[in-house]
Amino acid sequence: MTPYIAFVVIAGLGWIAYAPGLHGAFLFDDFANLPAIGATGRIDNWPAFWRYTTSGTADPTGRPLAMLSFLLDARDWPADPYLFKRTNLVLHLLNGFLLWQLLRRLGHLLAPASALVSRVEGAALIGSALWLLHPLLVSTTLYIVQREAMLPATFALLGLLAWLRGRALLVSGRAAHGAIWMLAGITAGTLLGTLSKANGVLLPIYVLLLESVLLRDAAPLPATAKRRYYGILAVLAGLPSLAVFLYLGWEGWHGIAYGIDRPWTLSQRLLTEPGVILDYLRLLWLPHPFTAGLFNDQVRAAQGFWSPPSTGVAIIALLALMALAVFIRRRAPIVSLALLFFLAGHLVESTTIALELYFEHRNYVPALLMFWPLAWWLAGLDLRSPSHAACGGWRVPRLALTAIVLAGLFTMTRQNAGLWGNVRDQAVLWAELNPDSPRAQAYAAQTEINSGHPERAEMRLRRAIAVHPDETQLALNLVAAQCAMGAVTAQALHDAETSLRTAREGGVLLAGWFERAFNMSDGRRCAGLDLAAAERLLDAAFANPNNARRGRMQDLFYLRGLVALKRQDGAGALQALVQSIDHQPRPGAALSYAALLGSHGYPREGIALLDHYEAIKRHGGGAGLNMAAVNAWVFARQGYWTHEFGHLRSVLMDDVRDLNDKAGTSP
Repeated sequence: MTPYIAFVVIAGLGWIAYAPGLHGAFLFDDFANLPAIGATGRIDNWPAFWRYTTSGTADPTGRPLAMLSFLLDARDWPADPYLFKRTNLVLHLLNGFLLWQLLRRLGHLLAPASALVSRVEGAALIGSALWLLHPLLVSTTLYIVQREAMLPATFALLGLLAWLRGRALLVSGRAAHGAIWMLAGITAGTLLGTLSKANGVLLPIYVLLLESVLLRDAAPLPATAKRRYYGILAVLAGLPSLAVFLYLGWEGWHGIAYGIDRPWTLSQRLLTEPGVILDYLRLLWLPHPFTAGLFNDQVRAAQGFWSPPSTGVAIIALLALMALAVFIRRRAPIVSLALLFFLAGHLVESTTIALELYFEHRNYVPALLMFWPLAWWLAGLDLRSPSHAACGGWRVPRLALTAIVLAGLFTMTRQNAGLWGNVRDQAVLWAELNPDSPRAQAYAAQTEINSGHPERAEMRLRRAIAVHPDETQLALNLVAAQCAMGAVTAQALHDAETSLRTAREGGVLLAGWFERAFNMSDGRRCAGLDLAAAERLLDAAFANPNNARRGRMQDLFYLRGLVALKRQDGAGALQALVQSIDHQPRPGAALSYAALLGSHGYPREGIALLDHYEAIKRHGGGAGLNMAAVNAWVFARQGYWTHEFGHLRSVLMDDVRDLNDKAGTSP
């Protein structure tokens, strides 16, 4: 069987393993990102294209290439999740192919003897297959929005392949062509990867690792090419790598000195991450068919070096692992490279930048080389002397072990993918696997309510609230579950009020939940939840200082405006919505608020809100050097908001004239 046919078989197994998950639904951050596809209308013209592509808010770059890739699957919203998941799977298989090519090229540089060609090819195939079929990567591949985590792998692999091509040309004496390939590989790979997600910036560090750990000794350069090559490498990889470390250092200093907007401090995060890294390694080397998935809020930040005691143990173990990786660089270079590459892949997301503590998808790129040492050994090659075959007649047992391991990974991945294709079973199992995660319990409860079993949701939420009384998502979902049963108890409302006053997080849930609560506040659909009760809950949220600290006041004043509209108080609604705009002046919010006032019969108030926004906009500051500034420039260049505001103002003035005509007065 030729190597290419063998890889087609592996890719086919990958498709079969993932196929059950292609029919799953959108989840969580999908809803926070993908609706931008239709935010300003169908994307069927260049102005709409540029408005959408620059609309990203994650990272300073806005991740425009990841945004652009979603247009392969839909040009409007809502859309079919199957198309997005299918593209993710194709991208995963493409990354597996690129990884195979990278391992082939590295392998032939390490073991150039013709007698070892078949073994090197086998190691590359096995190494890529182990990564491609690993069940931990299901939560990246089938979570649509995590295409943002997959694309940096694509560009990193392409960049490394181009760099190796350039290195080979330089060795052969074609210095100019080699320099062009290295420039294109490192520069374009880094730029495109970073425009997909911030960790794409790590490609230069990967290049330095491959050169220093593997190739400097295994594939040395001729004396005539060394000075030129290392000069190019210092500029293309050394300087960007230094910039990355300096930035991470600055983030660490700033976060420790001035604090961060998280329930934990940056120092606590840095103490916690070694244990997280070791848990990632556990999941990679001891794979499970089902993992915690998307819920990781049960991971608690360490309070000190020995609080809990496992913190200190994890830090010492990780430092020992790093020292081991450096120590064995000459004795077992492939093992050393796999470990250092993994650790380097976590520099952006698992160190000084104040992201959440734990996510499985962060392992997608770092794990690329993780299984190559095992594959090298399974192919009968010597890890201590990569250019030699391993001793002994173990060919048949190693082939059998390879088949068993790949079959096990295939089975576990297919089981996990099947879970991703069944929303209800997925929610319930994640809740069982994460009993201490409020998010997991709340999500399972929502799924049970939507599937017609609110009584199960109520029981689940009561148990969870007893452990986490300050978790807003649990308390509000308990009210929703009881409403689905016809009536909410005074105790449930009291628990919700208490949690809204004290919760440290959960503000992002408020607007959607309160909107639904206001729609049920007539008392007929949910006895006990009238407008006065809903307003008491809103007042409790206003009383929580964490909501002001976390920038939730815009949503809260918007909700207060909805209450005023429910009470047919146009002046009160205008006042509240103006306060909402003042907290975060955004043209889209001003437009929707003015339209909301008009649709409830208050066009004069709608015009007044537009006037207020126009007044404060003239005194607003710049948006800074980021994609938000580019997006604002695109909208201004197109005159989009000018047109939309003018159209809405015209409609509202027509409504004012109609009201005046009905009242028998002149406009």
